[in-house]
Amino acid sequence: MATSTSTTNIMLAIFEKKTVSLDLYRPLRHYISFTYSDREAQNLEDDLQTLRDLRSDLENPAKQPSPSARRDLLQSYFRALCVIETRFPISPDRDHINSVTFTWYDSFKQKQKAAQQNIHLEKAAVLFNLGAVYSQIGLSYDRSSVEGRRQAVQAFIGAAGAFAYLRDNAATKASIGTSTTLDVSVECAGMLERLMLAQAQECVFENTIAKGSTPGVCAKISRQVGLYYEEASAALSLAPLSQHFDKAWIAHVQLKASLFYAEACYRYGIELHEKEEVAEEIARLRSGISALTEAKKNSKGAAAQLLDALSKLEANINRNLERAVKENDRVYLMRVPSPGSLPPLPAFSMVKPLAMSEVLDASKEKLFASLVPDSSAKALSRYTEMVDDIIRTQAEKLQQGSELTRVRLKEMDLPDSLLALEGHFTLPADLKEDVEAVQISGGPAGLEAELQQLRDLRQVNQELLVQTEELLQKEAREDAQFRSQFGTRWTRPQSSTLTKNMQDRLNRFAGNLKQAAESDTKIERSVREHSSLMSILDRRPIESALPTLERPIMSLDANEDAIVGTLKQSLRHLETLGAQRAGLEDMLKEMKRKDDILPKLMTSTGSYEDLFKKELSKYDHICEDITQNIEAQEQLLMQIQAQNDDFSAIFNLEDHKASREKCYKQIQAAIAKYREIKENVNEGLKFYVTLQDAITNVKQQCSDYVMTRNIQCREMIEDVQRSMAGLSFQDNNSGSYNSGYPPVSQQPHQRPSPPPQAAGQNMSQTPIYQPSDQPAPSTGYNYHHPPYGSAQQQVSPSPYQVSSTPSYVRPPPPQLHPPASHEYGQPAYPGWRGPYYNAPPAQQTGPYPPPPYTAPGPYPPHSQTAYYRPQ
Repeated sequence: MATSTSTTNIMLAIFEKKTVSLDLYRPLRHYISFTYSDREAQNLEDDLQTLRDLRSDLENPAKQPSPSARRDLLQSYFRALCVIETRFPISPDRDHINSVTFTWYDSFKQKQKAAQQNIHLEKAAVLFNLGAVYSQIGLSYDRSSVEGRRQAVQAFIGAAGAFAYLRDNAATKASIGTSTTLDVSVECAGMLERLMLAQAQECVFENTIAKGSTPGVCAKISRQVGLYYEEASAALSLAPLSQHFDKAWIAHVQLKASLFYAEACYRYGIELHEKEEVAEEIARLRSGISALTEAKKNSKGAAAQLLDALSKLEANINRNLERAVKENDRVYLMRVPSPGSLPPLPAFSMVKPLAMSEVLDASKEKLFASLVPDSSAKALSRYTEMVDDIIRTQAEKLQQGSELTRVRLKEMDLPDSLLALEGHFTLPADLKEDVEAVQISGGPAGLEAELQQLRDLRQVNQELLVQTEELLQKEAREDAQFRSQFGTRWTRPQSSTLTKNMQDRLNRFAGNLKQAAESDTKIERSVREHSSLMSILDRRPIESALPTLERPIMSLDANEDAIVGTLKQSLRHLETLGAQRAGLEDMLKEMKRKDDILPKLMTSTGSYEDLFKKELSKYDHICEDITQNIEAQEQLLMQIQAQNDDFSAIFNLEDHKASREKCYKQIQAAIAKYREIKENVNEGLKFYVTLQDAITNVKQQCSDYVMTRNIQCREMIEDVQRSMAGLSFQDNNSGSYNSGYPPVSQQPHQRPSPPPQAAGQNMSQTPIYQPSDQPAPSTGYNYHHPPYGSAQQQVSPSPYQVSSTPSYVRPPPPQLHPPASHEYGQPAYPGWRGPYYNAPPAQQTGPYPPPPYTAPGPYPPHSQTAYYRPQ
């Protein structure tokens, strides 16, 4: 215990406890290696060394240059001890760290010591020393100045906070067992806390006097100083502290208690004198004198400065008492009450212990952060589940509130009815999407262009069909002409027997075209009949087609605007509540994201449940805000319901709803009809494109057929000419036959070829064949690829198409038996049957594909609607 004198009083400071040297490095490192791994111990080498240095500095106070540095060291070491407590089990148990023993000496009885194999004594001793250092810092300031006294106040309340923390968190655990010291007991810590508060309040009193405050204020502050000293004195007079402290120390506290009680009586008496309450003044002053007289009896061992201060105060009280008694006897003649009947003097505390929970919080310590005990991990998981449950429950409340608002507003047709009144119309989202899809595809106005596409494609198919039929008809006429000319000598099959298959297909195509034309007519008629219905889909924007909400023509009180304005204001308030709910949900998620209590779990030495309760309480204000938001929304929705009823009655909202629903149904019906017509048009376009490919394929087959028949015709004419002239196959010159065909070549192994154009022969006198690559006969329609995006099938040219170059090679003489791979150049003799008959063709063995007209065409299409079903 140390003292410090000022101009009026002295104060006390506490000496630190002393300890013995202790090595924590080796036991803790061994535990890490054994429990975790050698690598982990190596990684924590710096933390272990830091702990060793802290303990070494603690053992040698001289290493710190100032009390402030000593204070910081004690705080750092205490936080380190909190980290160690949750990660390293120090106890006599076999599986724990049992080679560490903490030894500390009593601060007031330094021959007494305690030794324990747990960390609780170490923590209690460090807290005691922290309070002692704070008291020494307070004692070091110059209390003769206002600033010095203010700094002393901060130091003394810091000391009080340290002793209070010791009493509440470490004293009980440190006192368990037989080896303990009284200075770290609950009783001693509590007494020291009161003592430090008394000295802090005393410094405040000195500053109050220095500032010249009123006697009443000074009396209240002085009385609180006396109360703090009285509490400390009461603790010192009881066991177990009554025999533990020096008598001079006890006398100091008791004398201070009496001194400041008398000081309060003196200051309060001055205030009573100013109020002319002389009788009570006399009683208070006599009470103060009695306290000082009693204090003198127990002042043995007290400091001389305190006795001087007591004497001066006693003289001042006696002087005022004499003056008051004379005035009362001469002037006031008031009855003086007894001191026991007086109410307690008023008191006012200006100080309180410094909260050490934040100063000593070890949750942010980095020491041994990588070591996470299993108990802490399980506790964290449980806490996380508790937080998740809170977040989930509150989020469901918020979502239910938003959904309730949406449903209630939909039932009241808000805000659509207000928007309709202002000319801002809205369609249901799904109906709006359907209308936009129709308008993007062209809408009813674009159907005419698509119908024109159907007409163009139908005409293209009809002209292709006519061209193909003309090819077959022309070949049939030529065959009939030669049959009539040569009679029985013309032995090749008739054209009608060979073209039956192709002609049947062309007839089917013609029938399909006829049916398709009827379907096109139905489509055009449907477009005309429903054009007025579908015209609504061409309105842009489509909302312009909706009926408007009109204001009433006549109104009795003309309060429409007020009702509308009130309803709008309520809806804006409802929207604000919705935005608040979104913000509250974000706040919950953000708080959860930042909520990391693992460091606190790692340093907590109390019950996890208490820590959980404390940490979860930070969510309470948000939960309360959510509840208030939901309740406010319920009230507001009821208010909006009443306002909407008035609005509906004035603006005849039911009729507007009916007309609007009718318009919705009209739009839906128009969309359905448009889609039906659009689907039929698309089927028609696909039908015509597919049919065009099929007809083009058949036309190519017909062209190949005509070319082959023309070659056969030339060969048969040569045979007939030789037979009629009586010549053999070896004759080099054949008689001329005026048949309209050029003379046959004399070379026996070359097929006939047309002579050069220069010879003056007119190849067009008697048509032999028309190559497929030459233009088709003109029909007055300029055929081109359809412009509908479907590429026309490109048919590969027949292997028998001749070049346009006017040079021919004489074909070899006909053979009696056609080769197996012969396709189109069959010899013309009786009994020959070509692939134009309906009999199934023979197995193909040659290198060439079968004739195009023997392969099934791509027509008819596989999927057709009722409008386009082939016959």
